[in-house]
Amino acid sequence: MKLRTTLNGVSYSFKDINDVLAKANEPKSADRLQGIAAADETERVAAKVVLSELTVGDIVEHPAVPAEKDEVTRTELDGMNQRTYEALKNLTIGEFRNLVLSDKTDCAKIQWMTRGIIGEVAAATAKIMSAMDLVYGGSKIYKITKCRTEIGQPGTLSYRCQTNSPTDDPEEILMGVMEGLTYGCGDACIGINPVEDNFESTKRIADRLYDFMNEWKVPSQLIVLSHITTQMDAIKRGVPLSMVFQSIAGTQKANDDFGTNREMLIEGYHIAEDYGWTTGPNLNYFETGQGSEVSIDADEGVDEMTLEGRTYGFARFFKPFMVNNVSGFIGPETIYDGKEMIRANLEDCFMGKLMGLPMGMAPCFTNHTPITIDDQQMGTMLTTMEGAGYFMGVPQGDDVMLAYQDTSFQDDIALRALSHKTPAPAFMKWMIGMGLLTEDGKPTELCGDASIFL
Repeated sequence: MKLRTTLNGVSYSFKDINDVLAKANEPKSADRLQGIAAADETERVAAKVVLSELTVGDIVEHPAVPAEKDEVTRTELDGMNQRTYEALKNLTIGEFRNLVLSDKTDCAKIQWMTRGIIGEVAAATAKIMSAMDLVYGGSKIYKITKCRTEIGQPGTLSYRCQTNSPTDDPEEILMGVMEGLTYGCGDACIGINPVEDNFESTKRIADRLYDFMNEWKVPSQLIVLSHITTQMDAIKRGVPLSMVFQSIAGTQKANDDFGTNREMLIEGYHIAEDYGWTTGPNLNYFETGQGSEVSIDADEGVDEMTLEGRTYGFARFFKPFMVNNVSGFIGPETIYDGKEMIRANLEDCFMGKLMGLPMGMAPCFTNHTPITIDDQQMGTMLTTMEGAGYFMGVPQGDDVMLAYQDTSFQDDIALRALSHKTPAPAFMKWMIGMGLLTEDGKPTELCGDASIFL
């Protein structure tokens, strides 16, 4: 395994694969904070050269965190098909990249390849790709999943309707949902972040939205994003949630900090399967994003992009309905500016799709960063081209409870128009029946008029 190269007469050596992965990364503030970033562009290029010549087998056999100390690593390996791995392990990362980008490699072939790698391989591949490589590679892959309804079909673009309330007021939340639905937002799910993580808030929000969705026959999923243990208790006690949500990360140490683990996620799945308002079989909803491990000192010395790839390897094991990436949500200590945010989102969309996940994106930012709404919209348009399965829908793009900026209901309309895509099939049929869309998917004059529900 060669960990050195010479560029312009200067020799560059790297201490191990993690060092190569970190220094091959495009500039990120978390890598600088950890002290593992490349010293300059030439060292970054040298690391990319070395990385391109390592094999799939080199990386799988030397995971970023040893399996004996980390459940994420063990779960990644457990979710990998050994026969496929044997067919791929002698490919260099450069050859693997070229195979993904080849016009002879279709979605089915990539989905076969997915089974033979772990997240570190996805990260390594993305590190030697340009922005256009990432967009093109991601655009070739799609993933269909089903909870109550199906999402992810080619030619569709879905949204989570996220109308949070700073007081967990169900009527305030419902008014936002009414508006979002009229813009075609909510076919991925109606998902609310509660302020109070307890049974009472979870039940109060879910019951009100369940009654509304039943009354108006809204074909979607219902989720309240309290901690998974709260949701599990609520579902067993009759609260009508469609699936279970949990934030996850790329190290066991970070997941421990989140209060979750593999056993708990499996248990949550079975509780949703046995008691949830669902048909399945995809019953987990995960949220991820570059930098979470660094922000809680749980990174194990690994760069944030590689850790995000590992998170997708962990998620793959559970066959989730949705995975949502929020790189940019934490702040400037992990993603500093618009350029870093856009690059991170392109990487994450590609890595997640390469790992076989139903990948949703939320190019977003908090108000204490130099990221602008233009940066956010550029990231959103590019990941739409890349084939992101869904985005958020937040009233006016400003989440007043979580205090961050994301895509608005109006953005959702524009993104579907720009990409010539429609809502998920069941939701499309419902919108036509409600007079909100024409048969060819165009918004009617009722678009945005929440009074139709009053």
